[in-house]
Amino acid sequence: MAALQEKKTCGQRMEEFRHYCWNPDTGQMLGRTLSRWVWISLYYVGFYVVMTGLFALCIYVLMSTLDPYTPDYQDQLKSPGVTLRPDVYGEKGLEIFYNVSDDSSWADLTRTLHAFLAGYSPAAQEDNINCTSERYFFQESFGAPNHTKFSCKFTADMLRNCSGLLDPDFGFGDGKPCFIVKMNRIVKFLPSNSSAPRVDCAFRDAPHKDVEPLQVEYSPPGGTFSLHYFPYYGKKAQPHYTNPLVAAKFLNVPKNTEVTVVCKVIAEYVTFDNPHDPYEGKVEFKLKIQK
Repeated sequence: MAALQEKKTCGQRMEEFRHYCWNPDTGQMLGRTLSRWVWISLYYVGFYVVMTGLFALCIYVLMSTLDPYTPDYQDQLKSPGVTLRPDVYGEKGLEIFYNVSDDSSWADLTRTLHAFLAGYSPAAQEDNINCTSERYFFQESFGAPNHTKFSCKFTADMLRNCSGLLDPDFGFGDGKPCFIVKMNRIVKFLPSNSSAPRVDCAFRDAPHKDVEPLQVEYSPPGGTFSLHYFPYYGKKAQPHYTNPLVAAKFLNVPKNTEVTVVCKVIAEYVTFDNPHDPYEGKVEFKLKIQK
């Protein structure tokens, strides 16, 4: 009983550990002989080689079933979202408040528009082609260079008074601001059977009964997205594709009054009444122009 309770000294413990690391009597290292270490190493090497091979095979089979030009899961995107430029978000959503007489209050807004339209300069669009058909631009083959498909040009000058070329202030300085509406991309989406989708902007609620309906100057004329920009075939197939745009210049926004404006895309297959997605088919924002 006394022997069981006898404590080992530090030297004894170190000697036992050394003996465990290398036992000269049996030729064991860390409790195994050299041959056993060789066999267990070979086992684990073979095990991980097989597991790596199975994983690589699964990835190969998965990738061979995917189409690199078309997303597999896009069933939730029945109708495109709509975005606005300039996009200034406040505490209660998209809010654009500025003072006509204070240049600094709208300088960032015009800077945002210039930066956005830089991608629509002639130089940025040089790889795209001129399209005038006003019909869907179907492409069954990859006729463009590097096994891609053609994309139609959309240049900033098509936005006329809202291009930033004729008026660098985009109308903000005189209280008749320009806003740019863009539809998000959906691969192979066709917005309608035959007519081009168009943008319609209006006050959601008239601020008071004496206010006239919102007067809007659209660019391109009619506020339409030409059909030859559809369908979109994806980033890999159309690496130079740029979204078509519609500019809306508001001509009679009441001053010193907060109004809510809704810009909808009107087309047969574009919906704007989804309660779960306020930006599907439309964009809504608050606007206040002080003077």
